Amino acid sequence: MRSLLIYLKDYKKETILAPLFKMLEASFELFVPLVMAAVIDVGIAGRDKPYIVKMCLVLIALGIIGLVCSITAQYFSAKAAAGFGTGVRHALFKHIQSFTFTEMDTVGSSTLITRMTSDINQAQSGVNLVLRLFLRSPFIVFGAMVMAFTVDVKAALIFVVVIPLLSVIVFGIMLITMPLYRKVQSNLDSVLLTTRENLAGARVIRAFNKEPDERKRFERENQALTDAQKFVGRISGLMNPLTYIIVNGGIIALIYAGALRVQAGDLTQGEVVALINYMSQILVELVKLANLIITVTKAVACGNRIENVLKITPEMENGKKQCDPVRSSGGEGSCPAVEFSHVSLTYKDAAAESLTDLTFRVERGQTVGIIGGTGSGKSSLVNLIPRFYDATAGQVKVFGEEIKEYDVESLRSRIGVVLQKAVLFKGTIEENLRWGNENATEEELEEALKISQAKEFVDTKPGGMGFRIEQGGRNLSGGQKQRLTIARALVRRPDILILDDSASALDFATDAALRSAIRGMGDELTVFIVSQRAASIQYADLILVLEDGKIAGTGTHAELLDTCPAYQEIYYSQFPKEVASNG
Repeated sequence: MRSLLIYLKDYKKETILAPLFKMLEASFELFVPLVMAAVIDVGIAGRDKPYIVKMCLVLIALGIIGLVCSITAQYFSAKAAAGFGTGVRHALFKHIQSFTFTEMDTVGSSTLITRMTSDINQAQSGVNLVLRLFLRSPFIVFGAMVMAFTVDVKAALIFVVVIPLLSVIVFGIMLITMPLYRKVQSNLDSVLLTTRENLAGARVIRAFNKEPDERKRFERENQALTDAQKFVGRISGLMNPLTYIIVNGGIIALIYAGALRVQAGDLTQGEVVALINYMSQILVELVKLANLIITVTKAVACGNRIENVLKITPEMENGKKQCDPVRSSGGEGSCPAVEFSHVSLTYKDAAAESLTDLTFRVERGQTVGIIGGTGSGKSSLVNLIPRFYDATAGQVKVFGEEIKEYDVESLRSRIGVVLQKAVLFKGTIEENLRWGNENATEEELEEALKISQAKEFVDTKPGGMGFRIEQGGRNLSGGQKQRLTIARALVRRPDILILDDSASALDFATDAALRSAIRGMGDELTVFIVSQRAASIQYADLILVLEDGKIAGTGTHAELLDTCPAYQEIYYSQFPKEVASNG
């Protein structure tokens, strides 16, 4: 939590003025019992009404000044806390954006969402309360004790006993509850993960009639969170009754000792009332301090969790070279578009390799088809090209340079990627397309829509490219979403285009028209097509057949049909031998 305090550096004035004004308010509050003692001992005892009125006006003045100081302190503390929360949120979001897929897979999106929302809000509330109360409450507690000594030393000795006992209770409970609150936040992560999975997979859950099972799972996670909160709540709940018992015990002792000293003539009735008021002030402030410590304990636990995310260092080191295909071409055939040399990939914490010893070379302008069974490593292979993951062994080169030498942003600006899952964002079709190139002209957008075969349905939508897409593209079909994601990649005018099973929802005619349009984009465009359909890749210049993360065969469609059993099995499962031979 301590390292997060750097985000208060722009609010130094507020962090000083907020507690300062609170202490001013507390100072005026400490004078109130003395004024009341004077009213009782002088005004009421002497039946001096003008003096009582004068003292009442003094009380009103103290109240107004205290109110002004309190409002001013609230303003400064709120400004500092809101600025702190904004700074942490921006820093955390920026840091998360630097994560590779490896870190995202390891930490988990539900955990990161909790850090960005609930944890930062808790930390912000903690900063707000600390600035307002952390100095005020101890100041009043010890100030009340000092003022009690100015009234009567012997009676004030009761305060010397009461305050340490209260401190032991308050700080003891704080030390016990701090690790428990961390457990509560961890259980909250589990509930959020379960909720997110249920919402994301609502259709699948209903399709398999798993609502009762998921309900039980949610109830189990929620019950664990509830039990943890109730347990820590019971311990925290001990604070108020224990503090009330001790303070009220102190008040009883004060009244008893005060009565004896009043009877002996050593104390006045007003001074006894003042001492009781000081004890009551201590009670109120310690209750506030107890609640503050509970909130601060939560805030520190949340701050530490945020800190842990900020401490995660992305494993991928950024290179310095700019990716320039034109500059890197040194003659025909001398510099391939993509080259894999004995490349292997093992995901973090995985038991086995996902890709093993891949070696191949792709020339510029070639179309490469990648096919294989489910889990054979097709997506893993193409994810290495834009450097979503780093190879654990071997070298991946793009335009003659190892990709680790390139600046990641420069590398990816030359590559258009269409992932398996079509993801669109809330906004117009045009806004989504401009993710590929925000400076694209209307003509370039239209061309991308034509090539991706999306123009035919975009023109039928109200407003055309101004048609608003709902979150996640809920108001579009699967095929429409896929075509728009392909168009978004084409708007970039990439040198390498990766289609990762991105036409699975398209019919065969649309798929064929799409591939034909992409081939017509130019001889310099290198295309990788990942597909389960043999028809989608059979006209590729080079086909890679993957099996259990290894290359089972390379070559053209005709060559593989003669020499590669794995390709034959896939092809003939989709096209019966009679039809294939007639074709």
